[in-house]
Amino acid sequence: MQDDPVGYSNIRDCVVQITMQDREHKNTFSGRLITGLSEAFERVRADERCKAVVLTGYDSYFASGGTKESLLQIQDRKISFTDSNIYGLALDCPVPVISAMQGHGIGGGFAMGLFSDFVVLSQESVYTTNFMQYGFTPGMGATLVLPKKLGFSLGQEMLMSAKTYYGRDLKDRGVPFPVLRRAEVLPYAVELAENLAEKPRISLITLKDHLVSDLRAELPSYIEREVAMHDKTFHQPEVRDLIQSRYAGG
Repeated sequence: MQDDPVGYSNIRDCVVQITMQDREHKNTFSGRLITGLSEAFERVRADERCKAVVLTGYDSYFASGGTKESLLQIQDRKISFTDSNIYGLALDCPVPVISAMQGHGIGGGFAMGLFSDFVVLSQESVYTTNFMQYGFTPGMGATLVLPKKLGFSLGQEMLMSAKTYYGRDLKDRGVPFPVLRRAEVLPYAVELAENLAEKPRISLITLKDHLVSDLRAELPSYIEREVAMHDKTFHQPEVRDLIQSRYAGG
């Protein structure tokens, strides 16, 4: 359904496409988007035919991180980003996941995409872990996955500076992912998924389990430390002011 914030389709035999398409909220982590993503990955887990997943967004948006309302609720100590485990959905998925980031990846949205087994970026899109622009330290496992996937120096720079980078800038910095024109991102990801789907499912699951075992083992302790940093940084009055001002008119 067009109104569904998360689309689920079998685009090829054994290949599933999960599409984040919450146009109302520009793919920020609204309650409906979180629920839709969780349900979609549960369907993948239950589908014994599925061998690969392509995770993508719509138009110029991949995923945009927390909503204004959720950030203010965290600031008020009413919720935590750990209340839902969307950051770990791709990592915990038994079969390989390809993040086709055809659009902007912002904050937790970028971190979530990096937890996939394969990442494809768009030259024209922007990517940022902009937590520190709001005055609070990163969450969503970003402090683990950025240095791990991008290299320590670039990962640290993105986390601490909170700067915005175009995909073409990251390509120039040597990120180890394909960086393509936006229109080429999804077809490339689908072709990669089809290549994976030629392999036996049990072999794909077994190899993924082995390759991501260290990342899965490390993530809980990083999440615990990120929550502890939030206890120190998220509840400052200036953080609330920054959230309010940066979302003004948005």
